[in-house]
Amino acid sequence: MDYDTDKVDDAVLALLHLTSWEQHGISRAWKGHDWDALDRLHHRGLIANPRSKAKSVLLTDEGAVRARELFQELFGAG
Repeated sequence: MDYDTDKVDDAVLALLHLTSWEQHGISRAWKGHDWDALDRLHHRGLIANPRSKAKSVLLTDEGAVRARELFQELFGAG
């Protein structure tokens, strides 16, 4: 099936916001999402390399802001 990978990436980034937390001023999120989407987000500079053994991934400052915006846009009420 063909699909818009940009839309998938936006949804994954928004869901990363849903599971994110701050630790010592750094935003992290659980990375239980499609590996291809995580790789694309990494190449766009929105998250750190997801290919580590850690169960979470670091969101860049830009990625954390964009994740919050997308979460509100896609899932916000009203």
